[in-house]
Amino acid sequence: MTETMRQLYPAIEPYASGLLDVGDGHRVYWERSGTPGGIPAVFLHGGPGGGCSPAHRQLFDPSRYDILLFDQRGCGRSLPHAELEANTTWHLVADIERLRAMCGHDHWLVFGGSWGSTLAIAYAETHPERVSGLILRGIFLLRQAELDWYYQGGAAWLFPDKWEHFLAPIPAAEQGNLIEAYRRRLTGDNDAAKIAAARAWAQWEGGTITLLPDPAMTEGFGEDQFALAFARIENHYFVHNGWMVEAQLLRDASKLRGIPGTIVQGRYDSATPVRSAWDLHRAWPEAEFHLIDDAGHAYSEPGILDRLVRATDAHADRLAEARV
Repeated sequence: MTETMRQLYPAIEPYASGLLDVGDGHRVYWERSGTPGGIPAVFLHGGPGGGCSPAHRQLFDPSRYDILLFDQRGCGRSLPHAELEANTTWHLVADIERLRAMCGHDHWLVFGGSWGSTLAIAYAETHPERVSGLILRGIFLLRQAELDWYYQGGAAWLFPDKWEHFLAPIPAAEQGNLIEAYRRRLTGDNDAAKIAAARAWAQWEGGTITLLPDPAMTEGFGEDQFALAFARIENHYFVHNGWMVEAQLLRDASKLRGIPGTIVQGRYDSATPVRSAWDLHRAWPEAEFHLIDDAGHAYSEPGILDRLVRATDAHADRLAEARV
């Protein structure tokens, strides 16, 4: 008998929300949904610079979880918009701790996909005692080879048509280092060039993260306000290699060994290829590892979504037992 594929839980609204002053002129938008006093969980969105959506609340059983979503510095509903100053991996790790303290949780389940997986690992390696479990999807370890694959021509072999659009804002003479070339435009004074570069950068990602084409997703990534924050912040992080030494997250993976975890990875993920998930799996073998053979990168692809919802349910079962 074929098992029914799991879907998102029904749509819900937050029961509380606000802006947290985290210093450095930044105010971070946060919202809580589900059941007050339920199992604490925090969702870390992708990008960096992507922001949260209402559907992210639906990855968790609202009758069991107390769910915190927040827009990371400079994106979504956080202020100031598209700001790069005082915006690093370690600022975000500190923000997660501020939000945990604000909620009054001793520890929480940390869920992150894509860049959110990077941030979740960085947080868990910094504060392992605050993490009751990890759910990671589309593993991105922010190594140079991963950046070169996606932004210097590797993935172009799979998407040569979309790659032409990515190259379009950059003259041939500057294409030897595309991340740096984009940096100049995304931080320059020419607003028209800035928006054109932001749209090209964001739509490259929006057009390559699903196994099958999804024109609506590509178009959504190209909306001006979203694209500006997404491209500026993402590029800013990648220019600086996430303010980490090469392969730091993998080097420190031993700090995850006592944390119950689930890794979910699409076999045909072009944005964060499966090699990184496999390397993390080898370094952290205690975590469950699920390779989805008919999926790319996006959490909304059926096989990935099914496994993620099963993971939040399974962690809820485990954590509920621990509470008794």
